[in-house]
Amino acid sequence: MTITNVRVKLLKKRDGKLKAVASIVFDDVFVVHDIKVIETGEDCFVVMPSRKGPDGEYRDVAHPLNSEVRENIKSLIITEYKKLLEEEPVEEAQA
Repeated sequence: MTITNVRVKLLKKRDGKLKAVASIVFDDVFVVHDIKVIETGEDCFVVMPSRKGPDGEYRDVAHPLNSEVRENIKSLIITEYKKLLEEEPVEEAQA
């Protein structure tokens, strides 16, 4: 299975740890939405989509089954996230 598309949307308000939301497409036929990009200090990581269960615990609704696939997904999303940050217009300082 190959990831054929990665879309990252920067949040307008990024003052918390959540910075962006991503979607990935597998083989141009299956999509996973609502992957969160979290930034803590100088490190970024991704959190797979989850749902709150009746016991109050959050559980992933879609996730990779091995660390190799998880790292590949993380790498592709973080690369796209950083690319968007670089392309983002710099706000001019007000006088």
